[in-house]
Amino acid sequence: MDMTPQQFLDWKTKRITLLGMSGVGKTTLSSKLPADQWFHYSGDYRIGTKYMEEHILDNIKKQAMDVPFLRDLLLTDSIYICSNVTVNNLAPIATFLGKIGNSDLGGLSLDEFKRRQKLHREAEMKAMRDVPSFIHKARDIYGYQHFVNDAGGSICELDDEATIKALAEHTLIVYIKASPKQESMLIERARKDPKPLYYREQFLDEHLALFMKDHGFNHVDQIPPDEFVSWVFPYLFHARIPRYQDIVDQYGYTIESDTILNIANESDLLALIADAIADKTV
Repeated sequence: MDMTPQQFLDWKTKRITLLGMSGVGKTTLSSKLPADQWFHYSGDYRIGTKYMEEHILDNIKKQAMDVPFLRDLLLTDSIYICSNVTVNNLAPIATFLGKIGNSDLGGLSLDEFKRRQKLHREAEMKAMRDVPSFIHKARDIYGYQHFVNDAGGSICELDDEATIKALAEHTLIVYIKASPKQESMLIERARKDPKPLYYREQFLDEHLALFMKDHGFNHVDQIPPDEFVSWVFPYLFHARIPRYQDIVDQYGYTIESDTILNIANESDLLALIADAIADKTV
C-alpha cells in the first residue's frame, strides 16, 4: 500500500502490519496504541487458537496419557485439557513446534519435526490471509476505527507471494529493523534460553547437516535439542534480514528498532511511520 506521509496521517481508518523478528518490539509497539480504537490482531494468537489448537491439544493429551493417574481420568472423561494461548503467552504453540534432537531430552525426530513445521507454515499463511476479513469484523462488529496486524517473526519464511501481496493491498506494511545492539541481545537471549522456531525446510536441511558435521553427530537423535537451536539462531537471524528487506522493497516501509524506544503514545508512532514513508519516497 503506497501513500504519502500526509495521506497516512489523514487516513481515517488506519490499517498497519508490523513485521520483524520475534522480540524486536512489534507487540510492545502495538500496546502503545489506544486499545479502544485499535483492533490488535496477533497472527500467532490466531495460529494457536484457530488453526493449530487441535494439534496442540493432541500433543498435550499424548504426554498426559503417559502418566497413569492422568490417563485414567482422561479415559473416563473425568478431566479435560485445554490450552491457554494469549497474545502474551505463546508457550503452547512453542511447545508443539518443539526442538529437533535426542528424544530422551524431549527432542523430536526429523520426520516429526518437519511435520510440525509444515503444519505451522500452513497455519501462518491462513492466519495472515484472515487479515482482510478481520479488518471488516473489527470495524463492522466491534466498532474499532483502526487495525494493527502483529505478524509472526517467521512470515518472511513462507515463500508465499500471494499472502504478502494480500497484506500489502489491505494494510500498510511496516518493518521494524533490529539495530546491531538489539541483534546481539536477541542472539544472546537465544543462546541462554533457546526457543522453538520455524525454519524453511531448505534452510533446516542445510544447517542441520552443517551442525551435525561440525559437532560430530551421526544421527539426529544424538543432538541435544537446545544446542542446535542456540547454534542455528544467528544463521537464521541473518538469513531472514534480506527476506524482510525484499518484502519492504516491494511493499513497505522501515523503522529502526532503536527509534521505538522513544515511542510513548499513538501520536509518536504515527509520526515515526510518516517519517519512514517520507524516507522511502525521497
